[in-house]
Amino acid sequence: MDIKEYQKRCDRTVKEFENEKEKILTWGLGIAGEAGDVAGCIKKTYIHNNDQKDGIRENMGDVLWYIAVICNYFNWDMEDLFEENIKKLEKRYPNGFKYEDAQRMGKRIDWNEK
Repeated sequence: MDIKEYQKRCDRTVKEFENEKEKILTWGLGIAGEAGDVAGCIKKTYIHNNDQKDGIRENMGDVLWYIAVICNYFNWDMEDLFEENIKKLEKRYPNGFKYEDAQRMGKRIDWNEK
């Protein structure tokens, strides 16, 4: 399945809401919740030796669903979103990830500074 088809098919499973604010808040909070579930499954798998790899995969799919419906809400094409993200990363890390480049991207914080 291509990205456009996925994005279109996600719309078929969207709940009806009473207002626009409720939609976007539900979906935005949904991403946060599912991302937390991904993190929890990773922790259980690698810290507690309780294999939750299937849970990681399932919850990542749920994150993708929320991304797709938010893109649909704003009339954004997910392919464009992916492309824009890759261009940003290629500009930021033209020779692949380097720790030194990452440090330059943000201001260093001196916690001892007053």
